[in-house]
Order: sequence, then structure tokens, then C-alpha cells
Amino acid sequence: MTRLLGKSAFITGAAQGIGLEFAKAYVAEGATVALADINQDRANKAVSELGDKAFAIELDVRDQESINLAVEHAINKMGTIDILINNAALFTAAPIVDIDRDDYLNVFSVNVSGVLFTMQAVARHMIECGNGGKIINMASQAGRRGEPLVAVYCASKAAVISLTQSAGLNLIQYGINVNAIAPGVVDGLHWDGVDAAFSNLEDLPLGQKKKEVGNSVPFGRMGKASDLIGMAVFLATTEADYIVAQTFGVDGGNWMS
Repeated sequence: MTRLLGKSAFITGAAQGIGLEFAKAYVAEGATVALADINQDRANKAVSELGDKAFAIELDVRDQESINLAVEHAINKMGTIDILINNAALFTAAPIVDIDRDDYLNVFSVNVSGVLFTMQAVARHMIECGNGGKIINMASQAGRRGEPLVAVYCASKAAVISLTQSAGLNLIQYGINVNAIAPGVVDGLHWDGVDAAFSNLEDLPLGQKKKEVGNSVPFGRMGKASDLIGMAVFLATTEADYIVAQTFGVDGGNWMS
């Protein structure tokens, strides 16, 4: 449990859910972790449970100054950033004819612009340090295919996969590996919101959509945040040095490459 001993990680959207599970796993593997999140109360509560190897940083990935300050704060605190996980994201759902422009812009500002410009800020630091690094972007099975009511979210996650490919090819010359994880349906707060959205759009009882998608997973159940830990740790280690610009499905068999 020391594969990340001495490493410093910066995780966005880390105050709850998948991001928090990653932070816990990284601390357990020996890393120091910056939990970067827009909700500081929640982030501080999470840090209190993780001990002195973790600390909270306020971050709004929609705002460039916030990104710059958060990255600078993390570097000042940890000395460097060896690993970045771009995990912060928003979900939205609507039929094509009902998509709201402001909603679209907000989702893309977090899911796409937030990933790109946080990655850019950290990559600049990594290049300056000259020690390489690992960048892990959180995509989704939704980025692999369109879905009737989820056009904006699907498109945003498809963009994450594309950004991962381009950034991976561009940054490997500096020893920076950029890869992505594409979860399937992961139970938790995120999917509670997804279920509520489909309940409204499809006139379903709460919990019905979650039950349906869970039953359709070849593995036999919805995923859990803990199911993603193995890939997140692996991609941050030297074991993944020869892996570049890839997106790995961790989805119980929902999508096959």
C-alpha cells in the first residue's frame, strides 16, 4: 500500500463521491493529496477524516483565476504536483428540443473547459519541474455513445476523451502521461441526481431508472466508487509509464472497445 509514497496529487471535485474515494486511496498509498472543490465546508469535513496527508483547496473550475490560485496554493503546500485527477463534473438531461443554452454552457464550462484549463495549469508546472507526471481525466461511458435524453452530458464526456488523446500525444514528450477512466453507471450521489432527472423526464418513480440500469449491467450490478480505485492508482504509478492517451472503461462490461 505504498505505490504512491512521496507523491503529491491534486484531485478536483474531491469532497465527495468518486473524487473522495480516490483521495482516500491515494492517502492510503502514501501520497499527499489536495482536495480541490468548490464546496469548502464539505472538503474540510473530508480532510478531517483523512489526516495530515490531505488538505482542502477552494476551486471553481469554471474560473481561470480560481484554477491558477488553486494550483499555486497546492504547489506551495506540497512542493510539486505529481498527479492530477480531473474529476469535477456536472450532469444534465433534456430532449434535444428542450436543451437550454445556459445549461449547456455551464456543463461544458465544468466538464470540458474545466478539464482542459486545469490540465493546462498543472502541465505547465510539470514541464517546468522536468520530472514528468500523471494526468487522469474522468470521462464516462456516456462519452462513447449518444443517448436520447443526455446529449449535452454525452458530448461533454466525448470531448474529455478527445482532449485526453490530444493532450496525451502532446505531453508525453515531457514524460507526462495523460489517460482517462470511463466509468459506467456508478451508484452514489451522482446517480441519485441522474435517477431524479430521468424520473422527471420519463415520469418514473424515484429509483426505477437506477434499478433498470443496474439490472442491465453485464456484471450484475451498478458500479461503486471503490470499483474505480484500482485503475486510478495504477495509472498514477510507474507501472503505467508506457500507457499514453488511452481511455479505460471500468463499467462492468457495459461498453466494449
